Amino acid sequence: MEPSKSFESPEAKLHFLDYWRIIRIRKTVILAVFLLVAITTTLVTYILPPTYSSTVRISVEKDASDTAGLDGQKSLMSFDPFWLQTQNEKIQSKLILHQVITNLDLTRKWAEKYKESELRLDIAYNMLKRQTTVNQSRNTSFLEITAFSDDFNEAALIANKIAEVYRDSRLTKWREMSGRGLQALMEEYEANNTTLTNLQVRLDALKAELGITDMESQNNAQTRTLEPETLLKLEGERIQTSADYARLKSTYEALINLSPIEQRKAMSTASPDMQLSQLQETLASREQALAGLTNSYSLNHPDVKGLRDVIAVLNQQIDIRLDGILRGLKVNLDGREAHLKTLTAEVAAAKNKDMDEAQKRRPYQNLKRELDSIQYVRERLNVRIWQEKVEIAMPRQGIVEIIDKAEPNLRPVKPNKILNITIGVIIGLGIGIGLAFFIEYLDTSVKTIDDVERALQAPVLGVIPQNVSYLIFEGPDSPHAEAYRVLRTNIMFSLKDPKLNTITVVSAGAGEGKSTTIFNLATVFAQNGARVLVVDSDLRRPSLHKVLKVSNSIGLTNFLLKQNTLEEVIQTTPLSTLDFLPSGKLPSSSMGVLSSSQMKELIRDLKRRYDYVFFDSPPIMGVSDASILSSEVDCVMQVIQYRRYPQPMTIRAKQMIEKVGGNLLGIVLNNINMASDENYYYYSGYYYDYSKNEESEPDKPEAAGKTDDKAGAEIKPKY
Repeated sequence: MEPSKSFESPEAKLHFLDYWRIIRIRKTVILAVFLLVAITTTLVTYILPPTYSSTVRISVEKDASDTAGLDGQKSLMSFDPFWLQTQNEKIQSKLILHQVITNLDLTRKWAEKYKESELRLDIAYNMLKRQTTVNQSRNTSFLEITAFSDDFNEAALIANKIAEVYRDSRLTKWREMSGRGLQALMEEYEANNTTLTNLQVRLDALKAELGITDMESQNNAQTRTLEPETLLKLEGERIQTSADYARLKSTYEALINLSPIEQRKAMSTASPDMQLSQLQETLASREQALAGLTNSYSLNHPDVKGLRDVIAVLNQQIDIRLDGILRGLKVNLDGREAHLKTLTAEVAAAKNKDMDEAQKRRPYQNLKRELDSIQYVRERLNVRIWQEKVEIAMPRQGIVEIIDKAEPNLRPVKPNKILNITIGVIIGLGIGIGLAFFIEYLDTSVKTIDDVERALQAPVLGVIPQNVSYLIFEGPDSPHAEAYRVLRTNIMFSLKDPKLNTITVVSAGAGEGKSTTIFNLATVFAQNGARVLVVDSDLRRPSLHKVLKVSNSIGLTNFLLKQNTLEEVIQTTPLSTLDFLPSGKLPSSSMGVLSSSQMKELIRDLKRRYDYVFFDSPPIMGVSDASILSSEVDCVMQVIQYRRYPQPMTIRAKQMIEKVGGNLLGIVLNNINMASDENYYYYSGYYYDYSKNEESEPDKPEAAGKTDDKAGAEIKPKY
């Protein structure tokens, strides 16, 4: 016998049809929740009292006057959404709503309306705020104030009153602020006048003390020893004298350091002199004449001697003249130096005296500047005071203007029946679907073939639909028979050895349909011509004898206890190739008969007598009998009922089969609702359509020879 191979299942991926399958399976929950929410919403909608609304539209602007002020300019107002949002909040503030409550006497009216002895102001404010909304029209300075009430006249009255109170409060606040500002300006003006008077007195006293004339005071000039022009002239003369002295000194020092011959050459440019120039010209002509005579005469010639004497005299005269010029330059240089010192002293003395006078008059100048500043401030204050007076007297622009007054609306706005019911339907449907998926998430039972193959790593041999009856009474043409024929085919392909002909069907818990499955499977094998025996080995809760309506007085336990022979306990059924061995009565002294050697001998004997032997068993997790049978028979199949027990329980059942050495052929999914789950329709739905088509066709001649076994026919022992 080959060991069973591990079954590789595909990775689980949810498809749209999987979601649709969950919705169809849980449609009862979805429908119940949907109807509950929808009906509740509808009832509440019709029970709620009607609510009416009225809306007043107002234009809100910043504070500004209609005409220009004293400066000739008008205030320009720009769109400010933040400022409008601030006004929105102010309208819903206690400052406005408390005044509305007082003006309309809402505390008394609502107390009578709601049959209260007294209604506090804070409670009335909260009620009014809940009944009021303020919205801004997009990209405009319009605000819409909407009031809600169960009385349409009251709604319009409240909306209009809120707009009026807000308008009046804006105007009142502006007048109060303007009045307080004007008062502050006038107080500051009076204080400024007092300060100005005191400063004027101090300034006059200081003026008299310093001997400042009115002209000096008006010209804002300081008394000086010299006029500014004279001081500038002295300073210019000093600078010019200093420059001349430096130039002259430089020339004199340069001439002194030269030789006599060089002095003669430089003097003509450094200090030109007419007499010196004439002497030099005469000397040059005589020297030229002397040079001519010496060519013709000797040095002792009287003319030569005479001319040489003249030249000597001229040189002496030139030297004397040069010395005189140098002495003159020295005298001039000394004079200029003395004059420069005098001018420097005069300028310094004038400046020192001027600075002393300025220092004495500095307090007067500071006080004069302070007085001028205060006079300027007083003039500006005076202008501002008159401007405020004029602006207060001017007509005001419509800072709050009621554009559309609220009017009673006879059609209620709440409850919106269509909207509420639609929302209730949508929410109910959403909650129902969500609850269905939540329940599906909590449900860990087997739902699909993929669940089985992924969790148990075992192949699914067959899918059995719901409401299956016993095929022995329905005949081979039963709509359910094809599902068992598919199961039979899969079993035969799974049995690698024909000698493996003893099979038991186990389940994790009670009520999963193992008895029905094994009996119908045995019937299908018998209808195919095989000799089949069904053994009811569920000794504690036998049920197959009730299906065949036979006695359970003797059976398997009697044979195992050697009270009866095999021929005496095996009974025939309406199907000639199908035999039945009931469980028999279970005495308290025979609890372990299934694990006896007699049971093993019985199984070997039945393998030789029949083509297939099927053993019914109790739940494997309830008693040990199923585990014993699993270890003794050739093959084991596990039945799992659709959506009954959690997956860990079915996994544990499989592990118990493997633990005792059972040969698990595969899994049978039982009690599948084909109508609600498309995943299983392809396994069995075709055979329903096929069987219906056969029933609609006329009977064929060869079918006339067939005879159906009658249900409830008399069952007799085989031997």
